[in-house]
Amino acid sequence: MSQAETPPQTGTAPQTGTAPQAGPAGPRDPDPVRVRPRGPVRPRSPLWTLGLLRSEITTLLRRHRTFALLGVLAAVPVLIGIAVRIETGGGGGGSGGPDGGAGPAFLAQVTNNGLFLVFAALAATLPVFLPMAVGVVAGDAIAGEASSGTLRYLLVAPAGRTRLLLVKYASVLAFCLVATLVVAASALAVGALLFPVGEVTTISGTRISFGEGLVRAALTALVVAVSLTGFAALGLFVSTLTGSGIGAMAATVGLLVTVQILDSVPQLSGVHPYLFAHHWMSFADVLREPVHWDDLIKNFQLQGLYVAVFGSAAWARFTAKDITA
Repeated sequence: MSQAETPPQTGTAPQTGTAPQAGPAGPRDPDPVRVRPRGPVRPRSPLWTLGLLRSEITTLLRRHRTFALLGVLAAVPVLIGIAVRIETGGGGGGSGGPDGGAGPAFLAQVTNNGLFLVFAALAATLPVFLPMAVGVVAGDAIAGEASSGTLRYLLVAPAGRTRLLLVKYASVLAFCLVATLVVAASALAVGALLFPVGEVTTISGTRISFGEGLVRAALTALVVAVSLTGFAALGLFVSTLTGSGIGAMAATVGLLVTVQILDSVPQLSGVHPYLFAHHWMSFADVLREPVHWDDLIKNFQLQGLYVAVFGSAAWARFTAKDITA
């Protein structure tokens, strides 16, 4: 009998490739392959974003470069206070009264009241030192990560490009506030140490208490910090255009110098109101009684315009950028 005619024997094993049929009480497959369905991806918690922001600010403030920048800013009020002390011999002979917020007008009042050193130091550092420090930090925000090769890893975290850009800008704003407060605190300490303190004579000629003068000084520092937000957004946009941190910092500082030069040319008075630095010295209106808000509001509106325009440009550039480093 041929193999084809051999009748099937009972109890033979099933052919290879056929799966055993298990009934309700039958044996289970010894090696099943189970695939667990994946649920929907949950959005990141706001606490996770706050943790990312806290980590970014902590990293920024721990850098040696940041310490160097803050040290230079803190040294400016010390140098101004010592120079005024040597020039006047510590006497209260400042005869020039405040006439609208220029630096020399504040310096003339420092010998009468050390609290005015806060306003004089902010007036001295705002045109160059403070924005230059902010330009270094803002220019390095994205480009510095790209040049060091860590930007791609931050995005893989996953942080998300929009979230990462917002965190970077928020950290730059935090530096603006910290840098301004460092200048104000250093000036207050030096002014109280070298000169008498007491009631404050405002630009309007009225006198306010020393406590209210401290409040005005804190408000002035806050106004100065807000005045730097537009330039910070511009620096962040520049940082998204290149992968070189040094190049972005140099370009941002170069834009600062260019705008300052343009703002000092009388023949270009038509474009002055649109330059981000034009209303920076409006913080002097905080020392008026009552406070004059017209120029302050113009300053806030101009900074908001720069934040909206260059913040949007930075987002459009960064979200479409090919990240290779």
